[in-house]
Amino acid sequence: MTDREQLNIARERVIDSVAQNMDLYGVTESIGRLYGMLLFQENPMTLDEMKEELGMSKTSMSTSVRTLLELKMVDKVWRKGVRKDLYRAEEDWYQTFIDYFTIKWRLAITENIYAIEKSMNEIKALMNKEGISEDVIKDATNDLEKMNYALDYYDWLERFVDSLESHEIFNFIPKNKE
Repeated sequence: MTDREQLNIARERVIDSVAQNMDLYGVTESIGRLYGMLLFQENPMTLDEMKEELGMSKTSMSTSVRTLLELKMVDKVWRKGVRKDLYRAEEDWYQTFIDYFTIKWRLAITENIYAIEKSMNEIKALMNKEGISEDVIKDATNDLEKMNYALDYYDWLERFVDSLESHEIFNFIPKNKE
């Protein structure tokens, strides 16, 4: 086995691992394979070069690249004299994690807080109605306590997301062991 073949086997192992775990980012294994392959490229690649390397259709490759662009895992780059779009993998995995998860978490936080606050207002209005039974008041009071606890959690999660975006998290958990 040549040195180049050994290097390619080692790279392929990493690409396979990355591809298999891309479901964490909500993408398919083939998109993960594309990202993994781009990680090992020294130069940006065109869609045609990626298509040839991975044996995917141009439509599938275009969709995959678009997905990776939206996730901020791939950057479009410009090179003088090259007419086709070029792409390269984002190499800062910390920032990729931060970008992806903070976008998802902020959306979930907003949706959940909205639902909880709307429900809390409805429950409070219900509790102020005349003739409401003690059983319903007791259950509604318990529900409000649970919802207040959830709001405390979402406040914490929002501060955690803020610490990721500001990179303050790295003061507590450094990127490198020291």
